[in-house]
Amino acid sequence: MLLTVVVFAFSGTYTLLFVARTLQGIGSSFSSVAGLGMLACVYTDDHERGRAMGIALGGLALGVLVGAPFGSVTYVFLGRTVPFLILAFLALLDGALQLCILQPSKVSPESAKGTPLLTLLRDPYILVAAGSICFANMGVAMLEPTLPIWMLQTMCAPEWQLGLAFLPASVSYLIGTSLFGVLANKMGRWLCALLGMLIVGTSLLCVPLAHDIFGLIGPNAGLGISISMVDSSMMPVMGHLVDLRHAPVYGSVYAIADVAFCMGFAVGPSTGGAIVRAIGFPWLMVITGVTDIIYAPLCYYLRSPPAKEEKLAVLSQDCPMETRMYAAEKHTRPFPLADSDGEPGCEE
Repeated sequence: MLLTVVVFAFSGTYTLLFVARTLQGIGSSFSSVAGLGMLACVYTDDHERGRAMGIALGGLALGVLVGAPFGSVTYVFLGRTVPFLILAFLALLDGALQLCILQPSKVSPESAKGTPLLTLLRDPYILVAAGSICFANMGVAMLEPTLPIWMLQTMCAPEWQLGLAFLPASVSYLIGTSLFGVLANKMGRWLCALLGMLIVGTSLLCVPLAHDIFGLIGPNAGLGISISMVDSSMMPVMGHLVDLRHAPVYGSVYAIADVAFCMGFAVGPSTGGAIVRAIGFPWLMVITGVTDIIYAPLCYYLRSPPAKEEKLAVLSQDCPMETRMYAAEKHTRPFPLADSDGEPGCEE
């Protein structure tokens, strides 16, 4: 990450910017997958895991959503290289703190073999949770490249306002991840994610109704709080599904979660620009918002995911997600989604 931001600061060609962006994605995937997997392994209690991941996602909020207003203001008033040099210093400081606090030692082998990645990808419950993460974050991903252009065309907004328009989303996301890390556990994570998807869709439908930057405060704040509801619910659910249905080794399942997150931020900007050119920005918001609203009911399937008999014996009795038991010899069930096999175990 340190190398990436230095290349961003001093690159002068599209090729170097492309290389820097690629390295940034690789570095961030290492950090997010390892970090979430470490939290899932350390916090084995589902309540504590949800709270810890809510705090961790609050840090993600500062990086993903505060970046837009920070970059626009520093770019306009301090120049192109300054924001990247500040980020380089923060990356260096973060690496030093990890060495001091985490105190990494020799790599210890896993005591249990994890479930194969393809097996996890065939689990319909994991796919529903990953899809929620993808579609919820795709909304803000489509806004980031298209909203500033729409503001210039319809509001004649000054440059410093283009990134500042995302500030309500960043603040509400930061508050929401800390808040719903606890509340989602009490109200039911499936319900929290379902309501979040509905609010994401409604907020996106309201964005084209704004006539100035102040009119964007409500929709963007709603977008931030709703995405926090989905992320702070589905990230712990991914770990819980592995505990419930597979071997509790968390690297692969959080790799799936990170891929889902990245797909939202990859597909969103690439398709959003083409849709805006074809039918306009308001219709882009309508399509994305309606898609999120249609997807929301699928979160109901996470209300009571089935668990194998041997898995229920080791799970906590006080669990925020209802579970159902099925025998290994059963081949048909009334529930429309299929099962995935797993094996018990624990990662050190």
